[in-house]
Amino acid sequence: MLMPEVLIGKVRPAEIRKRMSLLLKEMKKSRISYLFVLPFVLIFFVFVALPVIISIILGFTHFNLLEVPRWAGLANYKRMLLADDVFIIAIKNTFLFAAITGPLSYIACLMFAWFINELTPKKRAFMTLVFYAPSISGMLYFIWQIMFSGDSYGYANGILLKLGIIQEPIQWFTDTRFMLPLVIVVILWLSLGTSFLAFIAGFQNVDRTLYEAGAVDGVKNRWQELWFITLPSMKPQLLFGAVMSITAAFGTGGVQQALTGAVSTDYAVHTVALHLADHGNVRFEMGYASAMATVLFFIMIGTNKFIQKLLSKVGV
Repeated sequence: MLMPEVLIGKVRPAEIRKRMSLLLKEMKKSRISYLFVLPFVLIFFVFVALPVIISIILGFTHFNLLEVPRWAGLANYKRMLLADDVFIIAIKNTFLFAAITGPLSYIACLMFAWFINELTPKKRAFMTLVFYAPSISGMLYFIWQIMFSGDSYGYANGILLKLGIIQEPIQWFTDTRFMLPLVIVVILWLSLGTSFLAFIAGFQNVDRTLYEAGAVDGVKNRWQELWFITLPSMKPQLLFGAVMSITAAFGTGGVQQALTGAVSTDYAVHTVALHLADHGNVRFEMGYASAMATVLFFIMIGTNKFIQKLLSKVGV
């Protein structure tokens, strides 16, 4: 009598060959579909997956773009956590921005999309453009620089001086008392982007017959419709919006640099994205910058997993 291990050893290769044969037949049958998907897969691999893999590897090296990378082991990570005080400040600020702008941006996108969805088609199209425009016009943060200019010609300083509230202009984007709130406001103003459009599309695709069934089952007002019918029907859009909001919140840095400079006063609004850009693009410490990028990447992945589990628990 043959031992179970022998039987398993004899059966398993045959089963694998059978599955591979079926897979190849299925791929051959759908070869046109795979050809259409191939360009995206190649672009995604070359410009997204491959850079992430290379960055993770370079995080364990000393690399200055001029010399061949030298293996450094965990030296970059030890330096990051034990010897780089600015990185500690940057990661605190990054979590602060993510904790404030991420949820607020997500809720604002959802609420504005819900309100706009109730308008007539022409008004809805116009309001969608009005709310979405700031996110695609990155130069609009210059409006905030004009409004909060550090001289008396800035609108905020001019009004406050005229009312006698202040005696001299406030340096809004260099004073640590005002930098953080102003940057948060600007980020929220620019945040109605891809998630906002995804929510608009989600509201449009909800099956209207569900509302009729809900009315029969006892749904009495619009808030109950939103919670019990609309949101469960928009699960893909909600998860997509959560991923985009988290990624944008943790990767923030462009607005801070535009408003306060590459290095803000006392690093008050300095983030990990700015810190790794400083070490990678200015100091050419690509190994160290890659280590920081790797840490930020895994923080984003972990946070996304947590948010997905949280949304699944509330029935979304």
